[in-house]
Amino acid sequence: MALQQIVEVTVAGLGYDLVEIERSAGGLLRITIDLLPEAAAAAEALTGSPFITVEDCEKVNRQLLFALEVDGIDYKRMEVSSPGIDRPLRHAKDFERFVGSIIDVTLKAPIGSIGQDPAVHANRKKFRGTLEKAAAENTAAVWQIVWRDEPKTKPGQKISKKRVPLPLQALGFTLDEVREARLAPIVDFKGRGANALPQAE
Repeated sequence: MALQQIVEVTVAGLGYDLVEIERSAGGLLRITIDLLPEAAAAAEALTGSPFITVEDCEKVNRQLLFALEVDGIDYKRMEVSSPGIDRPLRHAKDFERFVGSIIDVTLKAPIGSIGQDPAVHANRKKFRGTLEKAAAENTAAVWQIVWRDEPKTKPGQKISKKRVPLPLQALGFTLDEVREARLAPIVDFKGRGANALPQAE
């Protein structure tokens, strides 16, 4: 079996989600795993944390060492780790799982060149906002990101309660248009979820 297939079968067999496999020129094999949605919910209910633990990584590491040796896969060193708070979103199942989360999206082409929202700067490729499923049926876009371009505030600066918030903007996209997408690395010390829409970067 090929490396990708061995790792996929092993990780799935242990009940984890394979996020990505990276091979470096120096022989490092880096495997990133995550909890499946059901397991993450159960772990959060039990321990208060829906994240991969060191024990999870050790368990997968031990099984992969054996599986890769049996199939004669050549590598010098292997690391099994969690995806971190800026977890990459690579597949449709990742986008489905994290609907409602704040994400960072980088498009392959500036938005002006694919004829989208004229209110968005024509050379803009990077967006931070809430991931949603696209509601319109007459468009090829499957996903959309929703954000509000509020001006950035300085630390300690007070925001007037009378200030009218800027309107929401939404951008539809397909996975083919995405260069990179990740969960936004936002820590609010009350959990991963965030209720307010973010400011533009």
